[in-house]
Amino acid sequence: MLNEFSRSQLLLGAAAMERLSHAKVAVFGLGGVGGHAADALVRTGIGSFVLVDADRVSLTNLNRQIIADHETIGRLKTEVMREHMLRINPCVKTQEYPVFFLPDTPADFLADCDYIVDAIDTVSAKLRLAELGQALSIPVISAMGAGNKLDPTRFEVADLYETSVCPLCRVMRRELKKRGVARLKVVYSREEPARREEVPGTQEDSTKRETPGSLAFVPSVAGLILASEVVRDLTRGLLPGERD
Repeated sequence: MLNEFSRSQLLLGAAAMERLSHAKVAVFGLGGVGGHAADALVRTGIGSFVLVDADRVSLTNLNRQIIADHETIGRLKTEVMREHMLRINPCVKTQEYPVFFLPDTPADFLADCDYIVDAIDTVSAKLRLAELGQALSIPVISAMGAGNKLDPTRFEVADLYETSVCPLCRVMRRELKKRGVARLKVVYSREEPARREEVPGTQEDSTKRETPGSLAFVPSVAGLILASEVVRDLTRGLLPGERD
């Protein structure tokens, strides 16, 4: 019988689709990167989500964010994303947390998650998610900078400690090494930024940063790569050709 995931099952197989339907993924940040990651994951059959983002849709989001249009401006991104997901899969389960995630934010809701997608901008929060993933034995994939970039073909998937060029990766490497986090899967770009932006350290929360430029086809690609890695990790050993 045909359903919304029939085309996915042709590639992934029934066992992998069953695994995805029972998986719970936490997505932190529902902007240009995280929104496209969440969209791709629900379209691929992930059955349950934790959605974390304190922001509301704004006019300047329209150039790159999948949930942004003139009808959603002013609404909470978590709320809009939940409705977007339900229109794709009416059976999907979501928990929404419209909060600005910081190192001291309670994270009890992560206990039963199978994967964490980090698509937020705040360095201290990204560091905390990496620490939580290691402490809770939950895989984490973290998006590095997608702003001020023009070429979506320059994104790569790597362990943080094997990255180069990206200033945010450099800060993250230094700080996670101090915290004893031995590895972190990241999506990063080797492209030099088209506009220079100073990358803050871990105390940047109270400082004003220059707004980065962005284009529709750069953060979206980063988000799709994030989703691809999540699906592949969650279905490892279940894909046709991988099973004995």
